[in-house]
Amino acid sequence: MTNKLTIRIAAGMILGLLLGLALNAALSPEAAKQAAGHLHLLADIFLNLIKMIIAPLVFATLVTGIAHMHDSSALGRIGGRAIGWFIMAAFLSLLIGLVFANLLHPGDGVGLVAKGKDAGVDTSALNVHDFVLHVFPTSIADAMAQNSVLQIVVFSVFFGVALTAIGDKGKPIVTLVESLVDVMLQVTDYVMRFAPVAVFGAVSSVITERGLGVILDFGRLLGSFYLALFTLWLVLAAAGYVFLGKRMTHLLGHIRTPILIAFSTASSEAVYPKLLEQLDRFGVPRRISSFVLPLGYSFNLDGSMMYSSFAVLFIAQAYGIHMPLGTQVTMLLMLMITSKGIAAVPRASLVVITATLAQFKLPVEGVAFVLAVDHFMDMGRTMTNVIGNAIATSVVTRWEGMLQIERPEEIEGPRAPSHTPEHGKAGLHLAGEEPAGS
Repeated sequence: MTNKLTIRIAAGMILGLLLGLALNAALSPEAAKQAAGHLHLLADIFLNLIKMIIAPLVFATLVTGIAHMHDSSALGRIGGRAIGWFIMAAFLSLLIGLVFANLLHPGDGVGLVAKGKDAGVDTSALNVHDFVLHVFPTSIADAMAQNSVLQIVVFSVFFGVALTAIGDKGKPIVTLVESLVDVMLQVTDYVMRFAPVAVFGAVSSVITERGLGVILDFGRLLGSFYLALFTLWLVLAAAGYVFLGKRMTHLLGHIRTPILIAFSTASSEAVYPKLLEQLDRFGVPRRISSFVLPLGYSFNLDGSMMYSSFAVLFIAQAYGIHMPLGTQVTMLLMLMITSKGIAAVPRASLVVITATLAQFKLPVEGVAFVLAVDHFMDMGRTMTNVIGNAIATSVVTRWEGMLQIERPEEIEGPRAPSHTPEHGKAGLHLAGEEPAGS
């Protein structure tokens, strides 16, 4: 489905480009503007559908994730270390996105015009008192109706923790929420099938009104994004080197195939089995990688987080809206939370960006402009997610003192257990499995 959707999005972009050029050449400026408004209706429908799924997705995925957390001491220790690394990586990723968007100003000169007269950053509610008060909902129904993501997150945390606390009594509700996750993922799949039509409408609308010059804007956006992404790669590698030393280079060698798969398919799920196998060969015990890696797939999407902060600032710049530094810091803190709940959702970054734009009263329709080249950025951020999770899993294993001697890469088949792990704590072990020796 992913490859077919990518082809259809590319086809929609090309057809939109051709139609836009034809209409731009044939119509007067006033008529072109009117035609662009009609064509943008397709993108507007898609954006409404995206906003429709935000609240139930955030609620269901967060509650399910919290309800499935275990309570063993080994899981708690390893999970705590992993979450600590994820928080650090998330902060650095979001910060790099903000820094490069401010340094390079990729959205300057794009000249998009917001439909709403009141579009712009809502600075009136960004003082500390009002912001903190706004985080806590008075009504979950109202929070969902308004797509107030922070309030939904707070309620979901309380709900998920309460489900865990009541034990077996909460199992029927957990099952219900798991079913809701499946339903919402299916709904998201239906919505994403409309993406090629939305891309066609967005691209043809912009080019009909503004001509071929908009292609330069796409190029500047992609170039700036990949420059920021390259910086993030260096930062993650440097952080990994601090803990892994020279073995950091070996790790990158082991995961080169998963990295290429991630870049070509833009799918983290397609990489998971091969990444698990290569981490085995690097010396990560399966009882560590099988716990930390899925956790990372939910909470450690470094590339996606950098893209979220970068894209929100790009859209603000494209509409000529200035975001003060204090507002950007608030947005960074908000993204630290909201980017955690919907990792399993296809193109989840679009949902996070849409929610953030709505939260700060920025033009949500700007997502349609970014959507035209989103796949090319998705390739880079998916590859970054894989690199970040491989480093995180290896570092946590090193902290546990369980990083083993790596196997030669040419050996195929399941990883044979090594008898020479580094000395350290006895690590997490599965039921029926002996703890690792020292």
